[in-house]
Amino acid sequence: MTMINRTIAGKELFWFNNTLVAIQISSAEGEDGLCVVEHLKPYGESPPLHVHRHEDEVFHILEGRLRFVVDGRERIAVAGETVIAPKGLPHTFRVESPEGARTLTITRGSDFETMLRQASRPAERPDLPPASEPTPEMIEALTRICAKNGIDIVGPPLG
Repeated sequence: MTMINRTIAGKELFWFNNTLVAIQISSAEGEDGLCVVEHLKPYGESPPLHVHRHEDEVFHILEGRLRFVVDGRERIAVAGETVIAPKGLPHTFRVESPEGARTLTITRGSDFETMLRQASRPAERPDLPPASEPTPEMIEALTRICAKNGIDIVGPPLG
């Protein structure tokens, strides 16, 4: 991936599936429980269709182009745009830009952040992890961790 983000230095870095995650602001840091997570995502990255039971999920695109599907409605978002996936509505996205994407994900509460921490591994370097396809065991583990944290997987990733 060609995008290198210098702001992630000194932050908690994780590899979540094929993405690099930097916890910019933890939900435990402020009174309102806001969490801001920065993601570096490779071309084609798409999480399974899912629903957050307790948190809206806000995506601010810093670099790249993503195709979002929120409650069955599709839209393209590019750098500078913001997309909201309200709690209770199924949503997913797919990175469409060949160079990948860099986004901020903002939630209120600890469900999303806790899921990321439980489903990720510490990043060995501030770059994308080696690409891999999820195994059935990995999918089952992610589904279980998500459900434990108020997130229900309800469908496949975007192809």
